[in-house]
Amino acid sequence: MAQRQQPMVILSEDNERTQGEDAQDSNIRAGKAVANSVRTTLGPKGMDKMLVGSSGDVTITNDGATILNEMDIEHPAAQMLVEVAETQEIEVGDGTTTASVLAGELLAEAEELLDQDLHPTVIVEGYHEAAKLAHEAVDDQTLAVDLDDDTLEAVARSSMTGKGTGDVTVDTLAEPVVSAVQQVATDAGVDREDIHIHTHPGASTSATELIEGVVIDETPLDDAAPSQLAEATTAILDTDLEFDTGEADAEYNITDVDQLNEAIAAEEEELEGYADAIVDAGVELLFVTGDIDDRVASHLAAEEIVAFEDIGSSDADAIAAATGARQLGTLEDIEDADLGTTAALSVETYGEDEFTFVEGADAAHVSLFVRGSTDHVVDELERALNDALDVVIAALDAGGVVGGAGAAEVAIADHVRGHAASVEGRKQLAIEAFATAVDELPRTLAENTGMDPIDALVDLRARHDAQGRAGLVSTGRSGTVGDPVEEDILDPAAVKHEAVDSATEAATMILRIDDVISSDG
Repeated sequence: MAQRQQPMVILSEDNERTQGEDAQDSNIRAGKAVANSVRTTLGPKGMDKMLVGSSGDVTITNDGATILNEMDIEHPAAQMLVEVAETQEIEVGDGTTTASVLAGELLAEAEELLDQDLHPTVIVEGYHEAAKLAHEAVDDQTLAVDLDDDTLEAVARSSMTGKGTGDVTVDTLAEPVVSAVQQVATDAGVDREDIHIHTHPGASTSATELIEGVVIDETPLDDAAPSQLAEATTAILDTDLEFDTGEADAEYNITDVDQLNEAIAAEEEELEGYADAIVDAGVELLFVTGDIDDRVASHLAAEEIVAFEDIGSSDADAIAAATGARQLGTLEDIEDADLGTTAALSVETYGEDEFTFVEGADAAHVSLFVRGSTDHVVDELERALNDALDVVIAALDAGGVVGGAGAAEVAIADHVRGHAASVEGRKQLAIEAFATAVDELPRTLAENTGMDPIDALVDLRARHDAQGRAGLVSTGRSGTVGDPVEEDILDPAAVKHEAVDSATEAATMILRIDDVISSDG
């Protein structure tokens, strides 16, 4: 009879290991906790969170991605749901709370299936099959409409509603958001880098305006420079305009006054040469990323050339896009093709701060100059506007729009549940569980709106069966079941597709983990 071998220990004592059901239970509970942390922010009547950093910095927001990024989350499974929100934000710019809540609900439903002895692999396969059905439902709900300005403004309003902006503010901001996107749109699509948001507190949100160009914090070097320019020939230099001392540390042995004067004269000649090259090129407006020597600045001012120094690289890129100027690393052989045109430049004062507005000739770069009463207000407005810009771009570039207010989720749950009966075996239970998880999104919307979630879900299903589309339309302090499209509540289809994908991938990845090994080393 063979001698029984003792189990081999391959992990050091510093490692901690959790296996089987304990590992699954820990991961699922962590994922559910993350989802629950943002659940109450979902929808136009969702609540805000106050996030206080270790240094006392306060952030007030209901943006899911911001909340999860600011939270100090250590559990590795919980971090995976944070990555869901990050992926959703990167890909389509909105729907982060939807994706996080859906991932948490998929885990909650899986927990019950595991208690019924369903193998994790069966649940994973069922979830992936249900996700394909969910995509079909979204495609079926995609509206056959022209994506004109009115439709896109409805998308922008739907994205911003409830994000600390107020209904009146939403109406005010939707138009400039769409105008910004349309002005930089090309046949190849929209480059998000061509739209910049610049915030400054101290005024009503209604003072927010669209600038067909760039807003920078810098002012002209010469205090006597004109504060207004029109149709100015523009150059951008990515260098310093100072005396070139070379890179090596060198010492010069000067033995008499004549040598000193010669050295000073050579330096002056070089600096004057910089100014002369700029003048000879016909430049009227100059932006330099580096420093400008005072003597060069004096020469430029004498020639009535308005100059700026220490321009940030991102601002320089934006000015180049707006004016058509090329960024030059040297003043040698400047050609007309290197120069651009600033349609209008103005230096404006807001309280104690000054900003320069650089408007381009072809509006290839635009900026939203965002105003708000306080720093907290403009910070939340910036987040809301970023989301609005992203969803408008997603609607234009990635597949149209669907009814919002939970209508797409009701359609997904109905479509998935309807096909579950045709699936044989235990996988059917997982597909039905997926539909139940999706149902939790309109249930949460109803609860956050002040409605009875069970009654609301029953009414939503009934209206969807009867008319093919049903959502929760907010009215005052509560809501009602109606057609969101008739109320101009629209979401990009891409947001729904991405939420399904990212939530399903995160949930199934967590479910496949049955062994957690952590090391203190």
